[in-house]
Amino acid sequence: MQDKLAKIKLLLLDVDGVLTDGRIIYDSHGNELKAFDVKDGHGLKMLQRAGITIGIITGRSSAVVGRRAAELGIEILYQGALQKLEPYLEILSTQGLIDEQVAYVGDDIIDLPILRRVGFSATVSDAVPDVLPLVDYVASRPGGRGAVREVCDLLLRASGQWDDLTGRYFRANQ
Repeated sequence: MQDKLAKIKLLLLDVDGVLTDGRIIYDSHGNELKAFDVKDGHGLKMLQRAGITIGIITGRSSAVVGRRAAELGIEILYQGALQKLEPYLEILSTQGLIDEQVAYVGDDIIDLPILRRVGFSATVSDAVPDVLPLVDYVASRPGGRGAVREVCDLLLRASGQWDDLTGRYFRANQ
């Protein structure tokens, strides 16, 4: 697995069930609400500092997702992608990458076409059962509750940049 992780230049993510717990909440005014884990966000920012690009491919469209992507500096954002392979191939082309340089975290059967192609495939602990045996890594955490951070930490360690990016947090008197 270490060899696969070390090649990764781009991490792509699903949203509902991966960056969130999969629930869709509407308030009394019809506004959509989603909860994102700040630990996932910090992991994504550390990956960006390590030179790994982040992107999102999601089947739903949501202003909340656009806002979260903007907060995190994620410029690769495809919403309403009911056939996720098409935007994936477009991303490969525009980024000049090959499958082996991409990691993807998905949680449902809509994600399988990408999960089968990428260099490193991962899912959350509460993914649909059909996905679990088909990925390289199953996070110990559920979607929206730190699973993405777990994958980020794996990628940072494999890139050899974990100590540089986290050292200031571990040193005393900093």
